[in-house]
Amino acid sequence: MLINVMYHHLNSDRCSNDAQIFEQHLGYIKQNFTSVFPGDELGQKNICITFDDAYADFYHLVFPLLQKYDLKAVLAVPSKYILDDTDLSMNERLNFEHNDLFDNYKKATFCTFKELSEMIKSGLVQIASHSHSHVVLTDENVNLDSELAVSKQILEQKLGIKVESFFLPYGKYNAEILSKAKQIYKYVFRIGNAISNDFSGINGVIYRVKGDGLKSPVEIFLAKNIFKYKIKAMLKRFINK
Repeated sequence: MLINVMYHHLNSDRCSNDAQIFEQHLGYIKQNFTSVFPGDELGQKNICITFDDAYADFYHLVFPLLQKYDLKAVLAVPSKYILDDTDLSMNERLNFEHNDLFDNYKKATFCTFKELSEMIKSGLVQIASHSHSHVVLTDENVNLDSELAVSKQILEQKLGIKVESFFLPYGKYNAEILSKAKQIYKYVFRIGNAISNDFSGINGVIYRVKGDGLKSPVEIFLAKNIFKYKIKAMLKRFINK
């Protein structure tokens, strides 16, 4: 079994988790699952921890917890909003509400390339593309070449790595977008609250379970919820055939 889980923030006003609950959540994961990157060999109970958007709190709050529990995570990065480095304090960078982070990206509200490089070197963080400018890809007049390919080029050149995963912004896509994404990336992820057996996904897309707003450390792993995720995966396979 493979569970891919999507998170965004810790201790933010939206799309977030309480840091204490999240640490307990990671403790449960450490005891019960093997954390993996896309393409890793899988065992019986695997989890792929994913964070969207690469907000600054990932470096400041999440990365230390990954180190503490020796867990892997994939960080989806919108390349337009990443600065090389910053002199601003972490308090200044974290002093924004969720909805203001993109507009204030020049104040380093996202991880910097220096921070991304440090986390990559730890072996615990893998970088994925989350498009270039984090737009809804199905909107009119979106430059798909820029959003899909240029973001990959920037991340690979700046970080000296190979980027094989793409995370669809807002989970929005159509057949054309998926086809182009699959030409550039080996793995394509979306939102969807479904689970599967491996990284081949469901009809070419890897679904993720929502992990924001946890009310308890084990909420998403309860038997009733795992059953729901499996049923949704079955329906997706059937409906999309």
